[in-house]
Amino acid sequence: MAGSTIAEAERELVEEFALFDNWVDRYQYIIDLGRHLPPFPEAAKTEERKIKGCQSQVWLVTRAVGDRLEFQAVSDSTIVSGLIAILMRIYSGRPARDILAATPGFISAIGLDQHLSPTRSNGLHAMLGAIRSAAAAASAGT
Repeated sequence: MAGSTIAEAERELVEEFALFDNWVDRYQYIIDLGRHLPPFPEAAKTEERKIKGCQSQVWLVTRAVGDRLEFQAVSDSTIVSGLIAILMRIYSGRPARDILAATPGFISAIGLDQHLSPTRSNGLHAMLGAIRSAAAAASAGT
C-alpha cells in the first residue's frame, strides 16, 4: 500500500502528478493506472454493487478485514478505471474511521476538479460517496 496513512498516500500521488508537464500526459497516466487494477470477478457485477451517479458503469465491492476496509472496483471506462485506481490507492486497506476523517484534498491538488468533465467529476464524487458510505456503515457496526 502506498503511504502508511491516507495523507501520505495523497502526498505521494500529488508528487507523482507534479512530474507531468501537461494534462495529456496526466490523462495517460490515469489510464495506465486503471490498466493495473486487479481482476474483478464477473459474479460481483451486480445491480446492488453498481454505483449510482456514474455515467459509466462502476461496480464496488467492500470487504472488512479487522478494522480496515478493502475495496475492489471496476469500470467499463478507461479514464474512470484510472480514477478507481487512484481511489483504491488512497482508501483501500485503511481503517473506516480514517476514511471518514479524511478530506479528499488530492482532487484539487492534482487538478482533477478543473480537468474532469462534469459527468466524470460527478462519477468521481459518487465513487467517493460510496466509499465513505461503506466506511460509515462499518463504523456504525452494520
